[in-house]
Amino acid sequence: MNESEAIAGCISGNPAAFEILYNMHKQKVYSLCLRMVRNPEEAEDLTQESFMQLFRKINTFRGDSAFSTWLHRLTVNIVLMRIRKKKLNQISIDEEPEDDEYFPKKEFGSEDTRLIGTVDRLTLEKAVAALPEGYRTIFVLHDIEGYEHHEIAELVGCSIGNSKSQLFKARLRLRRHLINKKK
Repeated sequence: MNESEAIAGCISGNPAAFEILYNMHKQKVYSLCLRMVRNPEEAEDLTQESFMQLFRKINTFRGDSAFSTWLHRLTVNIVLMRIRKKKLNQISIDEEPEDDEYFPKKEFGSEDTRLIGTVDRLTLEKAVAALPEGYRTIFVLHDIEGYEHHEIAELVGCSIGNSKSQLFKARLRLRRHLINKKK
């Protein structure tokens, strides 16, 4: 059964068709959730919630865009709603955490191998965050999430040429920003 047959079957209430759609898209949905929340357990919950929402709303899929685009938007909306609802937990950096499973004891004087490259990653994250919203959106969709320009054009509602232009300008700004940081 191909994707379009599975969609039609799912709309008509066929559980086997839903299972096929789930198996086709579960990894992409989980990866998207994990990139957005950076927590494997929460990403699993959000993936499950996304597919439950898919099951409820599959009949609203009109086929104007690719199914993967529709599912991506559905998933992003679910994750964003969860993030908005969540309060930020404030943790003191001076206090020893109670749960040693996730937070190893402090060992002063030894090199923390988990931190290697952290400064570079933080610098890059700050540079991406400093991009104008349009540039940042195109950059993240193309260079981080791996979408093609025609898919981005559908997702964002712009032309393919606009997507390419914004990506070029975003990369240019990132390059300038990162070069200025090294000086």
